[in-house]
Amino acid sequence: MRIRTIGAIVIAAVIMLAVSASQFGLPAQQRASQPAARPERIAGHPNFNGVWQALNSANWNLEAHGVTGLSQFWQLGAIASIPAGKSVLKDGGTIPYKPEALKQRDENRAKWPASDNEAKCYMLGIPRYTYHNIPFQISQGDVDIQMVYPFAAGNRFIYMREKDQHPDPVDSWMGRSNGHWEGDVLVIVTTDLLPDTMLDRAGNFHSNKLKVTERFQLIDSTHIQYEATLDDPLTYTRPWTIAMPLYRLIDENAQAFEHKCVPFADMLLYHDLIGDKPKP
Repeated sequence: MRIRTIGAIVIAAVIMLAVSASQFGLPAQQRASQPAARPERIAGHPNFNGVWQALNSANWNLEAHGVTGLSQFWQLGAIASIPAGKSVLKDGGTIPYKPEALKQRDENRAKWPASDNEAKCYMLGIPRYTYHNIPFQISQGDVDIQMVYPFAAGNRFIYMREKDQHPDPVDSWMGRSNGHWEGDVLVIVTTDLLPDTMLDRAGNFHSNKLKVTERFQLIDSTHIQYEATLDDPLTYTRPWTIAMPLYRLIDENAQAFEHKCVPFADMLLYHDLIGDKPKP
């Protein structure tokens, strides 16, 4: 009987070791280096943490556009061509400009790239940073949220506490972003933006009366459905909305790398002071 008992204990120990091996698979020191499972929710809300990117041509033009070349940059050959793209306006069509504003849009387009704050290495503002071609990072805590954009060191703090939500005393490149939750949808209202932040490379623009209402809805762990409604009574005949998916980078150690663009804008901004030829 004693031998049977000892045998049963040994068998049980072997089974437990086998179960442990099947569950963990790796030695303890190797398991410790594995990334923790991505939590589905943070403080009861969807988890937006990660590096995200829009995969479209909206930064070239929010409206539908065909492929075309940039003749002033002929040395770049086909590199200096604008890729075709569909309209990202929610219902298609074009931006509802007022007549005088449409003339200003055409003038901006004719003067590109000198008219574009992107060429000058200025912050891109909202909503353009979201669909810029460089990925951006969302850092979400229990309450407040921060978004970091590599181009021109752009960043914005989303004020989620009602006591902190108020207009800014002056306009700025990034404006003031106040947020709240509508169920599982993150809603951010941004105001107090400088009028210098173009919406794309096609000259589309706004005034300092622009109000941007963004909606971030997590489809799954790697996709966000993004919408932004632009309301600017000085520039548009009515509010209008853009919509697109955002994709989370899932490659190992995905990062948003800083893009220090200031030195590359010097000739554009100061060529009258430093000469007409770029430094080699």
